[in-house]
Amino acid sequence: MKFTALKRIANWLDFSKPKKLTQEVSFKTIPAICAFSSVLSLSIVGLTASNIQDIAVAQQKQNLSNVTLRVAKYKGGWDLLLKLAKQDNFPYKVEFKEFTAGNLIVQAINANAIDVGSGSEIPPIFGIQSNAAVKLIASNRGPTVGQTLLVPKNSKARTVADLKGKKVGYVRATTAHYFLIKMLEEVGLSFKDINAVALTIPDGLSAFRRGDLDAWATYGYAIQQAKKDGARELKSAKNILSGNFLIFASPKAIADQNQKAAIGDFLCRLKKAQSWREANSKNLETWSQAYAQAIGVDLQLVLDDAKEGLQQRRSQIRPVSKEAIASQQRVADTFAKTGVIPSKVNVTPLWDGTFTNAINQCK
Repeated sequence: MKFTALKRIANWLDFSKPKKLTQEVSFKTIPAICAFSSVLSLSIVGLTASNIQDIAVAQQKQNLSNVTLRVAKYKGGWDLLLKLAKQDNFPYKVEFKEFTAGNLIVQAINANAIDVGSGSEIPPIFGIQSNAAVKLIASNRGPTVGQTLLVPKNSKARTVADLKGKKVGYVRATTAHYFLIKMLEEVGLSFKDINAVALTIPDGLSAFRRGDLDAWATYGYAIQQAKKDGARELKSAKNILSGNFLIFASPKAIADQNQKAAIGDFLCRLKKAQSWREANSKNLETWSQAYAQAIGVDLQLVLDDAKEGLQQRRSQIRPVSKEAIASQQRVADTFAKTGVIPSKVNVTPLWDGTFTNAINQCK
């Protein structure tokens, strides 16, 4: 029996107010009412909280054609993966907007220009300082091979210690900022011992290619582009970073029932798309070829990195957890200790478990 029918019967059987025996409710209709009452009782017993939630979601999906989800993506990112995995037949409208860093995505969400995006654990920590309106709704646990400290091909530097007094580029409020701090700490140095220059990914790549930087802490497709020019990896951040890349959402979007349903559906599609990508070597090669073309680098570089990443761990979208919150808190404490942020912050209020069921029940 459908939920709406049950609701009508329940209203009909509301005995909170006395009813007169009229033509509508006569002695003849009492047996019918009793029969309906029995059906209703059995139906209500069968409806669990999960069933009711599923019914509510189903009702919301009827309205999703009028929903527009504004999604932040990186070059060759979510939009490409969803298309290749045939998960882009959305029952709502999706507007993808390209960004180069997670800190810019946090700013866009705070400005109500984006509904959903992703980045490392770090950008939201800086958002706390400015009371940014952003929530962390899931973690995308994955490999950390695409995070590294590069030097030019003719650099004489062989260890991080060799960068003392040198000009080192990094991306502020991102993983590059964090792992550079950690790399310097390992050799007894700090940001004060280098000439640290905060640059965006495009500006950093240009400066690195011109020879204006002695080293560059960066991530993502820029690594392959720099290596194509002969750049050398001085040190990988593979064993420094947690691998938790978070999914951000606008509190306003979460509060809207239809947008919330769309976000839950979108997360499930991402989860399925990642499973497709890593299901077999053929799919991985198909994705690598499309990604290499999208970012303009050699296929073999992308494929080698993808295979190396799989050897470390598979990508997996996970709901909010104590472990993910604790991991981000450790990063925040490091920034507070080194003076990157003015004081210690509590990251727990950033997290929102609204989509736990949507992620767990996605198959």
